[in-house]
Amino acid sequence: MGAVVTAAEPLWVGLFAGLDGRQFRKLVGLVRRRGGGKPTGGRPWALSLEDRILLVAAYWRTNLTMRQLGPLFGISKSAADRGIDDIAPLLVLAPVRRRHPAGTVLIVDGTLVPTWDRSVAASSKSYRYSTNHQVVIDANTRLVVAAGRPLPGNRHDARAYRESGVDRTVKNAPVLGDGGYRGTPALIPHWPRKDRPLTPEQQDDNTVHRRVRTRVEHAFSRMKTYKFLRDCRLRGDGAYHAVLGVARLHNLALAG
Repeated sequence: MGAVVTAAEPLWVGLFAGLDGRQFRKLVGLVRRRGGGKPTGGRPWALSLEDRILLVAAYWRTNLTMRQLGPLFGISKSAADRGIDDIAPLLVLAPVRRRHPAGTVLIVDGTLVPTWDRSVAASSKSYRYSTNHQVVIDANTRLVVAAGRPLPGNRHDARAYRESGVDRTVKNAPVLGDGGYRGTPALIPHWPRKDRPLTPEQQDDNTVHRRVRTRVEHAFSRMKTYKFLRDCRLRGDGAYHAVLGVARLHNLALAG
């Protein structure tokens, strides 16, 4: 069975991973340092490390089934499944372990990922079974800083912010959130009351807040060009690894 898609062709790397040659080589080096290129002791892989990384990116980008994806890379559906299971956890964005530089401003928001696994998903406002993923970006660089563990889609953002663990990655920097983060340390817009309308200064503050906070929505729109985040069929940590992996590709594409 001949392969149609290969990492040796820059066209496929750009199409599926959204990276240029230098960025893709940087990603390969990262996966290799995490142990992706080491022998497993069993049957040798049918694909090179570069092709297996591209296989995962193509899976996230297209959301094709293994039966459809395998022939594109010249392998069986079982080999495609094993390759994705092996490489996907090595692509995830690492948690922040250092203090944020002075002047850093972060933005948090939740996004819903339709998920088939009902043990981790719940019917949400879109009436689909989804998981709630809390994502934090840097307001200046627009890079993803952290993503929390998935929670049922009906979980309120204020509660998901604490329970997903994402709050522990932003402790020493101000965080902007929308009105759904009332009761958390996040900075939210001024809230009008019946007996206390907003002052012109507060309205101006809210305008600036909205303009800055839209950057996280732009990040979501770029990340969701990977169709896997629109319909996740994997169980367990599949959606979590996909969000963190797509965040890694998103950051590499922006910053190199």
